[in-house]
Amino acid sequence: QVQLQESGPGLVKPSQTLSLTCTVSGGSITTNMKYWSWIRQPPGKGLEWMGTISASGNTYYHPSLKSRASISRDTSKNQFTLQLSSVTPEDTAVYYCARASVLLLKPWVSKSDYGYWGQGTQVTVSS
Repeated sequence: QVQLQESGPGLVKPSQTLSLTCTVSGGSITTNMKYWSWIRQPPGKGLEWMGTISASGNTYYHPSLKSRASISRDTSKNQFTLQLSSVTPEDTAVYYCARASVLLLKPWVSKSDYGYWGQGTQVTVSS
């Protein structure tokens, strides 16, 4: 059974860089044809796709976040990480990591689009 767990700070100051890590167990992030994504849900809004890293390490980003988001991975730890720079209060959201078996590049997603999800972690941007 694949399990994903997000970790990172719950509070970030405006203009700083948010860094979140997703630790995966029960399956390798290098398994072919698997795609590992970051998704967030701001208060009162839907699930917004942020970016994806493929099993081979290719990265894909939401066009509106491309200049601020970066996804990397540590295959030795079976983890992948999101960094989001220059955060503002509009970046306040519950952040999720998730896995899909196809490459999804649509800006808004539903729970059923991904086979596995982390529990989510609340991140608040505030001074």
